[in-house]
Amino acid sequence: MLRCIIGGLALSLGLSACSPGGESQGAKGFAATDITGANYAKDFRLIDHTGAQRSLADYRGKVVSLFFGYTQCPDICPTNLLTMAEVMRQLGQDAERVQVLFVTVDPERDSQELLAQYVPAFDARFMGLRGELPATEAVAKEFRVFYQKQGDTKGQAYTVDHSTGTYVFDPQGRLRLYVRHAEKPEVIAADFRKLLAGQ
Repeated sequence: MLRCIIGGLALSLGLSACSPGGESQGAKGFAATDITGANYAKDFRLIDHTGAQRSLADYRGKVVSLFFGYTQCPDICPTNLLTMAEVMRQLGQDAERVQVLFVTVDPERDSQELLAQYVPAFDARFMGLRGELPATEAVAKEFRVFYQKQGDTKGQAYTVDHSTGTYVFDPQGRLRLYVRHAEKPEVIAADFRKLLAGQ
């Protein structure tokens, strides 16, 4: 448990695998790191917690928030989902034009059924996504996401160190922002409103 928390905090503080480098913060008035035009995180092909195959195009017309985690994460993941639930509350009617996605990096334990119970518990509109191990590895590589088992790696009691930031796409499906872990809900909501307004 402690390893996961420490690992997550270390990742959020600057591991190059999880935090895009070289982009200026505050561009166009965004609080999050503006990564518009980045040549990665272009798409995914995964299964949602209802069993439907999904790609980024399925959410065109909405601001998409995409976070990588796992259901047994003791701290980082539930904190992220609670934050996003508060973001949705603050957005009010605009929340209907936002889709929060949670991609598991632990498909061996996170079944479709488990994701269907876990993810919507934070907000019924949230969607869990998963792939088998090769698909998970491919999407993590595409999104420059780090994850690694720790502890009981041959059994079922392991933890997973993983990247802690959130990717945000605009309604046209373009990658726009990288939100660092522990950002305040009101700050994220303000950035989402700007994207919804066409910035």
